[in-house]
Amino acid sequence: MIILIAILALIATLLGGIFALRLHDKLHLVLGFSAGAVIAVAFFDLLPEALELGEGFYSGGTIMTIAAIGFLAYLILDRTAFLHSHSHGVHHDHDGHVHEVQKTTDNQNSRGILGASSLSIHSFLDGMAVGLAFQISSAVGIIVTVAVLTHDFSDGINTVNMILKNGGTRKQAFRWLMADAIAPVLGIISTLFFTVPIQGLAIIIALFAGFFLYIGASDLIPESHHAHPKFLTTLMTILGAVVLYVAIHLVG
Repeated sequence: MIILIAILALIATLLGGIFALRLHDKLHLVLGFSAGAVIAVAFFDLLPEALELGEGFYSGGTIMTIAAIGFLAYLILDRTAFLHSHSHGVHHDHDGHVHEVQKTTDNQNSRGILGASSLSIHSFLDGMAVGLAFQISSAVGIIVTVAVLTHDFSDGINTVNMILKNGGTRKQAFRWLMADAIAPVLGIISTLFFTVPIQGLAIIIALFAGFFLYIGASDLIPESHHAHPKFLTTLMTILGAVVLYVAIHLVG
């Protein structure tokens, strides 16, 4: 099962990246769906699971605080260490001088690479989440797998976009897509060599809830709404949340 999921995670990431390369004009709809799915996973699956696992070890307030710490920790990494770029093209100065545009190119390319590397690290953590979830039970593992596969698809999209929007070539984008596709496989495999106690899993799952909330609210929703009709993207975000809510409760 773990090997199959690892393969599916790789395929999902690759499909997302190929989709980004081929159907760039429809990305806002896919990103909107992914945003709703990721946020639904945090609210309807990860937080309730963390509260249930942590019962008897931690108070509900402690679990929620840990989720908030996860949110803020990802914020700090996003703003500092990873230099996650949200730029959508080359910026001209007010006078329109060409040399100013040339000065920004190298910096944007570096930001694209750092942004893509941060997404790859996150994909590795996604893989770890799947492996650790199966240490709890098969049902929990399947739920987290559904969330991660959905998110892996959007990760592939975002990785390609991060490179292309910051001056990178399609060849560079594909190389980073491959790195991002392999990352969750390595994350899943890593969990075959260690186990985590129940109270530790509660902490980890709460942290991931914070991570997912940040990624959905700060990255995917703004990106899906950028320069596109808000009605359709909002509808897709709601649809993503509803689909994952139904999937979670069906498996549950």
